[in-house]
Amino acid sequence: MAFTFAAFCYMLTLVLCASLIFFVIWHIIAFDELGTDFKNPIDQCNPLRARERLRNIERICSLLRKLVLPEYSIHGLFCVMFTCAGEWVTLGLNIPLLFYHLWRYFHRPADGSELLYDPASVMSADILSYYQKESWCKLAFYLVSFFYYLYSMVYTLVSF
Repeated sequence: MAFTFAAFCYMLTLVLCASLIFFVIWHIIAFDELGTDFKNPIDQCNPLRARERLRNIERICSLLRKLVLPEYSIHGLFCVMFTCAGEWVTLGLNIPLLFYHLWRYFHRPADGSELLYDPASVMSADILSYYQKESWCKLAFYLVSFFYYLYSMVYTLVSF
């Protein structure tokens, strides 16, 4: 049993992947809350509740925006670590999501003041549905990746 740089990368990636899973679960819960709040007809007719709903939407979007850059950075760190360790198959599995993150980052709103999740656009049912599907897909990717990293870490530790 040898402790190599690749094994260290897999160990660190397991811990960071768990944090990414937490981030994505938080996204799913937040989007579900926005969707539920969006569909409540009793509260939509109450003008006193409208200001509170708007503040709640802005608060959730602000918190979501704070998690975007760390998620992208952690996933970019995965790719850098696997490049340095020479784990090309694992890098190849992570490249598509890295390219998607780069595309999302460089196609953010034109004013540059906000990264993603504008409160006005999030309340559109189509956009909210898209964000929910994106979060579920990321959760599936990170869960599969977590178990792949676990297997690869054990294989790397045992094989040398």
